Amino acid sequence: MKPVTLSTLGALKRANEPFSCLTAYDVSFARAASRAGIEVLLVGDSLGMVLQGHTSTLPVTVDDICYHTACAARGKGESLLMVDVPFMSNATIESLLKDAGRLMRAGAEMVKVEGEAWMAEGVRELTRRGVPVCAHLGLTPQTVHQLGGYKVQGRDGATAKRILDDAKTLVDAGASIILLECVPASLGKTVTEALSVPVIGIGAGPDTDGQILVMHDVLGVTHGHTPRFVKNFMMDADSIPGAFERYHAAVKSRAFPAAEHCF
Repeated sequence: MKPVTLSTLGALKRANEPFSCLTAYDVSFARAASRAGIEVLLVGDSLGMVLQGHTSTLPVTVDDICYHTACAARGKGESLLMVDVPFMSNATIESLLKDAGRLMRAGAEMVKVEGEAWMAEGVRELTRRGVPVCAHLGLTPQTVHQLGGYKVQGRDGATAKRILDDAKTLVDAGASIILLECVPASLGKTVTEALSVPVIGIGAGPDTDGQILVMHDVLGVTHGHTPRFVKNFMMDADSIPGAFERYHAAVKSRAFPAAEHCF
């Protein structure tokens, strides 16, 4: 596999060829995922839940993300490494730029920020300074308390329109990728078709340009409630690399997500 860049993902979108994304938090799993063909790796603030045992992503610090970014960067191979900007780093433009700079120096090749149209100024300032941005819309875990829990977003017409409008605003501001989480499949399709940049989905239906899952969900080692959009690919695999390969193949063939994984 040649090194995956934003140009690679753009070409895949234009060719209507889906790409796979997976979280990774250390060198060994990053290497295994990259060798399985996964195009994009994410050092997600999900590490707060799956590694640290918290009930949300909010306790994760910039130091936490930088540490795991440096680890994953050493094993990412040819995959593109995307990294979450943690809770409240976007409180001011100054803090956003400072923390994004730390993440890029740790090995990130793109940062992912949560927020609606109000994040446009921050996205604009990041891209002006050469930091590629993925804008995360729909269910944004850093606002879980404001949302009243982990709930599907965009079910009604007004909210769906707001998400679409926010996506357009953030792309206009310079976002190179939009990530949609937990929205109806119809909205995932609408947003994907309306934008020139790639759209990654997690619980956003089969028509987005890319699909992402948390690595622990792919391997079936999470506990408690299992979200509808999750599939355990370890169940029919004989190894962890084999599970990653099955996930990648299912995304590329559009076998995943199936109807039972969608809203």
